[in-house]
Amino acid sequence: MDKRYISCDTLKQYEENYNNDGHYKLLTQVLSKTDINNLSYNTQGQVPNPHMFSINIKTMKALNQYGTGRCWLFAAHNVLRELIAAKINVEFLELSQNYTAFWDKFERANYFLLNIIDTADKDIDDREVVFLIDTGVSDGGQWDMFVNVTEKYGIVPKIVMPETHQSNNSHMMNTILNRNLKHNAVILRNMCSVGSPIKDVLEVKDGMMKDIYAFLRSCYGNIPAEFDFEYKDKDDNYHKESGLTPMSFKEKYIGSMLNDYAGIIHGPTADKPFDKLYTVSRLGNVEGSPTVRHLNLELADFKQMVVNQLKDDEVVWFGCDCGKDGDGSINLWDDTLYDYKNLTKLNVDFTKAEQLDYKLSAMNHAMVITGVHLDGDKPVRWKIENSWGDGGANGGYHTMSDSWFDKYVYQAVVNKKYLGDKVKLLDETPITLKPWDPMGTLAD
Repeated sequence: MDKRYISCDTLKQYEENYNNDGHYKLLTQVLSKTDINNLSYNTQGQVPNPHMFSINIKTMKALNQYGTGRCWLFAAHNVLRELIAAKINVEFLELSQNYTAFWDKFERANYFLLNIIDTADKDIDDREVVFLIDTGVSDGGQWDMFVNVTEKYGIVPKIVMPETHQSNNSHMMNTILNRNLKHNAVILRNMCSVGSPIKDVLEVKDGMMKDIYAFLRSCYGNIPAEFDFEYKDKDDNYHKESGLTPMSFKEKYIGSMLNDYAGIIHGPTADKPFDKLYTVSRLGNVEGSPTVRHLNLELADFKQMVVNQLKDDEVVWFGCDCGKDGDGSINLWDDTLYDYKNLTKLNVDFTKAEQLDYKLSAMNHAMVITGVHLDGDKPVRWKIENSWGDGGANGGYHTMSDSWFDKYVYQAVVNKKYLGDKVKLLDETPITLKPWDPMGTLAD
């Protein structure tokens, strides 16, 4: 019989197989009352992953992104605040994620509308148009997008622009914004379809952005144009700097250092040869800023650059898939924590390339690596500063096994000096990936 068709006889064979296997009978009983993760949990996965590290950079307490997808901004700010705090000799400093998120969201809305205009000659069911409309504007982002906003608008301490309810709980704000953006997309595409001059189309777009600015301004609160920066240092000395602007604060405490860093990825799929530079079509936020760029490296090179930066007492921004093989009760990520295969008898194994190609995994979260435990020169486990608050195990800091790193870490940002001879690859013309490529996913 044609095996494409499941017959009654075939179903009887399947049922017999189930009834004759005591494992499935027992599994049926326990699954009726027990979570699959609890059943498949492997306690031995904890043993080689204590929260101890041979390289352990002292950093500030973990922060909380609350009900938002701003992990990439928190991670970027966490990198910068350590550098600024060292300059002014303070125990604690927090930069305003709210300020950066406002300008990112505003610029992202403009970027979306420009992409809608640019693709107006394509059918509404064209894959690129569908991707743009489905994606809309979210909280997530990548390191280069943080650089774009910071270079244009500067940066401020959190005390100057604190959080609002909407900035901490962005779901409804984003929902309303994206409904408006789709409404605007209809108008702009219709104008283009009847041959309206581009000048007129852009003028209508500008009117839309005026309304969007007012909405976002209402959600995020007051945008500081000038401010005073007050703080006490570790010696209890009071300091006040008056008449600062977001750009002058950025220039004084960050300067041009963001240009010293480059994004590296480990994307081992067949369409991305290593030691090549890539960009992603339609991925960005600030019109007129440099495109997002990724240097794809072999895993050993990728990992060594991260280790070298940690050895020099500097933390590392990175992106990963945090939804796999983690235990939030002990803040541990390890790929041996759950044995689904032996529990279910279903094969769930993939190579890193396969899980990217088959949409099983992609970067969805950004954090900061603040330490590593080395056995000789080999990394064993990593210390991670997350942005889910300072409660729970290790004050909100996590442990990540090296084997989990190999499977689920996709991106990092390192100083260009650690690239060695590969730094010249940054001067190449980047290869453009499709908008839906997994290396274009946003960390949230």
